[in-house]
Amino acid sequence: MAPQDFSGRPIKKLVLFDVDGTLTPARQSVSPEMLQLLKELRKKVVIGFVGGSDLVKISDQLSIPGSNAIDAFDFAFAENGLIAYRLGKPLESQSFIKFVGEERYKKLVNFILHYVADLDIPIKRGTFVEFRNGMVNVSPIGRNATIQERHDFEAYDKVHGVRAAFVKVLQERFADYGLTYSIGGQISFDVFPDGWDKTYSLRHVEKEGFEEIHFFGDKTFKGGNDYEIFADPRTVGHTVSSPADTAKILREIFF
Repeated sequence: MAPQDFSGRPIKKLVLFDVDGTLTPARQSVSPEMLQLLKELRKKVVIGFVGGSDLVKISDQLSIPGSNAIDAFDFAFAENGLIAYRLGKPLESQSFIKFVGEERYKKLVNFILHYVADLDIPIKRGTFVEFRNGMVNVSPIGRNATIQERHDFEAYDKVHGVRAAFVKVLQERFADYGLTYSIGGQISFDVFPDGWDKTYSLRHVEKEGFEEIHFFGDKTFKGGNDYEIFADPRTVGHTVSSPADTAKILREIFF
């Protein structure tokens, strides 16, 4: 372990946290009590967060006025670790476009847009493909749909399996791309490279030489976005039901 960095911590372990439902109530801000507990914990072990959202959203949740989320943690992993910081300094980032390449990406998007154009569904709105740093989000109805239109499409999709059929075609047509397709929410599905779930963050810490890596998350069931890192042999997984539960387990283990 790099002596100038973590040698002062008496316990040579890393503790990683999911954000929503683990450190904060879903999509809400962290409590001052949780921040204080993490500050005390950081005197003993190395700590980090692993969130699926982008860094701006996570920072808003994990900061209080006058503080910076990146500085409050030793490791900061946004977008499952595609955007990564170690002791406030950025690590090498990755993107969907870098992984797939411009030409192959263009073929994928052109195919998706042609497929949507030929799709016979009750309504279509706008933004059928949303490009994000680590993934592409595809919506047959379009992300500009109203809340009522989203509900209607979700009900329609349950009967007609529009998204499932779309995913099946893409899996077959782009089998050599190394992509995972994840149907979630009401109107869309995500497309991202294989292995770009939260376990992606572990590649940034593997060489640090920690005795153990603990992970705390609330969506640790199969299909939940904490499942892969929770079940990974490189981590000791803890399932929590709320920030209060996280605090309770932390006190039991580390205090």
